[in-house]
Amino acid sequence: MNYLYLTILFPLLGYVILAFTRSRLSENVSATIGVGSIGLSTLTSLIAGMQFLAQPKPIAPYTQHLWTWLNVDGFAPAFSLHLDGLSLTLLGVVTGVGFFIHLFASWYMRGEEGYQRFFSYMNLFVAAMLCLVLGDNLMMLYLGWEGVGLCSFLLIGFYYKNPANGLAARKAFVVTRVGDVFLAIGMFILYRELGTLHIQDILIRAPEVWAQGSYWVTAATLLLLGGAVGKSAQLPLQTWLADAMAGPTPVSALIHAATMVTAGVYLIARTHPLFLLAPDVLYSVGMVGAVTLVLAGFSALVQTDIKRILAYSTMSQIGYMFLALGVGAWQASVFHLMTHAFFKALLFLSAGSIIVALHHEQNIFKMGGLRKQMPLIYACFLIGGAALAAVPFIDAGFYSKDRILWEAYATGHTEFFLAGLLGAFLTSLYTFRLIFVVFHGKTKTDAHAGKGISHHLPLLVLLVLSTFIGAWIIPPLDGVLPVTAIPESMESHHHMIEMVAAAVALSGIALAALLFLGERRFVTALVNSALGRAISALWRSGWGFDWLYDLIFVRPFMFLVRINHRDISDRGVGLITATLMKANTLTSQTQTGRLGWYAISMAGGAVLVLAALVLI
Repeated sequence: MNYLYLTILFPLLGYVILAFTRSRLSENVSATIGVGSIGLSTLTSLIAGMQFLAQPKPIAPYTQHLWTWLNVDGFAPAFSLHLDGLSLTLLGVVTGVGFFIHLFASWYMRGEEGYQRFFSYMNLFVAAMLCLVLGDNLMMLYLGWEGVGLCSFLLIGFYYKNPANGLAARKAFVVTRVGDVFLAIGMFILYRELGTLHIQDILIRAPEVWAQGSYWVTAATLLLLGGAVGKSAQLPLQTWLADAMAGPTPVSALIHAATMVTAGVYLIARTHPLFLLAPDVLYSVGMVGAVTLVLAGFSALVQTDIKRILAYSTMSQIGYMFLALGVGAWQASVFHLMTHAFFKALLFLSAGSIIVALHHEQNIFKMGGLRKQMPLIYACFLIGGAALAAVPFIDAGFYSKDRILWEAYATGHTEFFLAGLLGAFLTSLYTFRLIFVVFHGKTKTDAHAGKGISHHLPLLVLLVLSTFIGAWIIPPLDGVLPVTAIPESMESHHHMIEMVAAAVALSGIALAALLFLGERRFVTALVNSALGRAISALWRSGWGFDWLYDLIFVRPFMFLVRINHRDISDRGVGLITATLMKANTLTSQTQTGRLGWYAISMAGGAVLVLAALVLI
């Protein structure tokens, strides 16, 4: 496993080659480098994972020290990699799912301006994400954390000639930076109080230094939570994710569904001993997740853009993961993180195939009857949608979501369990609303299905992983994350909760069929009523958070900018530049091009110099 560093080095080299050849490479060469570097990283991860799991039980974590980053007065964070069951799970998701998304992107982005630039950004993103999940100290984690934020900005604004895309990229960058500042301050507190940023040392020293519920551990975990909600698009920093759909669809699949938005879940799971020392903050984690999953579910219900529906569903599913963390279902949360990466990447890539087939149309109500024209994509949406809605037994999403609901109920968190059931119902409703509207009904436009191995292979692999087969992949989390303590008296209720969850999911599908198959007269009349229009507008706008933040933060800031655009400091700086410009104008007038004038000027200057010497 001493070659673990290659998992980061391969995509980093791919980025360097693609970035510094400055669009001189052909599309085929660019795709070979971009996809191949991730393929090599995936292969390295697979070999390292097999060797890691082949160790005798209990499996000891593996640490690879590469070099000391810096050494200032005893502060010496190392550039080291830490491999255990949790980081191995994320390593598999980032490289494995990332490889198939890169492969699909080589088909999707054909003919686009900036093809080489796109793959350079994607490679850099994977390298940064691997730094985040493999770093054994918070400095290296933060390096990856900021790296994925930068790449997200670059990729959201990839089509930079459209001003709206630039605004979406800037919004994502600014909102997530708020969370990043919280995380940085939390790191300062941890270093000041515990004397280290090495993650394993922090987790050992924290119980020795802090009592449960003490002030500093509460402050530190609240700040870590602030960082997590920013990167994972949870309340109240969730507003950036829906607008981030301005980027190419493979970007949405990789960054905004499978990897980057799960970074907050990883951060809290990795530092879970700190949150166990702050039970009130841990409860807040669950509350943030519960509220986000419900609000995002309602918003997804009224969206008309196929990618925005999937974006709000991502917020909702990350909310499930936060809910699981909040009730102490650590392993269930990471299990759902893995299965969600499978089926959400499948759904986004399938949506990308539809968008290309319909000449970049994204409004679902301008689609219809596509099941006959695009049978593979229809199958992908059925399996991926079933996994998202947790249809019983046939898909991976059912097993991971059922485990979260069961552990929430069994640990006595009834409020979170009920929120999870409501979220499950909404998920089934909006998922099959999308499927019925897009693939059933009258055919409204011609569609040309994608072809080729780079189109078919990623979809087929992710389709298989989204079925119950994906649930057979059990993350090796024993010894890394605590097992949820289920009271014996609750064990007999497991099958009952399973049936309740299944009934909720199926009832959502049934209601979707009733409302959105056929003429859709009832739901059309409901939406067009005065109350329906008001509620739809509220939900479509994401419950008005953008309006609120614009009122509280943006407008006051712009007001201060306007009234201070010519303040005293500006005038002082302006006076200096005006003086220099005037002097330049005066001296430039002496440059006449006449030899006699130059001779007189030189003689006059010599006289002045001699006079000065005599007087001095």
